[in-house]
Amino acid sequence: MTDSKLHWESVYQAKAPDAVSWYSPHLVTSLRLISEQVPSKDAAIIDVGGGEATLVDDLLAKGYTQPSVLDISQAAIDVARQRLGPHAAQVHWLVADIASARLEAAHYDLWHDRAVFHFLTTAVARQAYVRQLTHALKPGGHAIIATFGPDGPLKCSGLDIVRYDAAQLQQALGPQFTLLDSFTEPHQTPFGTTQQFLYGVFRRATP
Repeated sequence: MTDSKLHWESVYQAKAPDAVSWYSPHLVTSLRLISEQVPSKDAAIIDVGGGEATLVDDLLAKGYTQPSVLDISQAAIDVARQRLGPHAAQVHWLVADIASARLEAAHYDLWHDRAVFHFLTTAVARQAYVRQLTHALKPGGHAIIATFGPDGPLKCSGLDIVRYDAAQLQQALGPQFTLLDSFTEPHQTPFGTTQQFLYGVFRRATP
């Protein structure tokens, strides 16, 4: 088991779903952006680092039929599956590190990541992520990536992070991706503090 996996298994085993800083009862902004980019309910959507998040619940409630959730933590996935009950069978669950996950080529219409990319503090890790994104997302498909913004925290869950503005995030993803929209938004943590998130909406280039 890798150090990263050990860390996240420990976090999710020790804390309730609403006791982590990134918790939100509903990812309203993500849902809005997803609905705008892929209104078709049969769109293939992957939530990278989705873990215990309720995004998949809300996607199913909106009628999306092909959601996938990927997380490095089995404990986090187990929480979400238990919460969904029989509806969990409608979701494709992947327990894997995004850097090494086996993803189908050009399979997803939309890639969603809220608070994974900013944990990648080395160029090697970021390059591995971008390779996976480019491999798994259909040409012309969309990526919604949310990281800590320029005024966001420097650490999260005891780990260093990388903060981004829109230009820096675009540069990190590379020329295969076109930035369509970006904005910052305050996130209210369960502890009464505020964290700045940057949202970027990107489209993968077509051949």
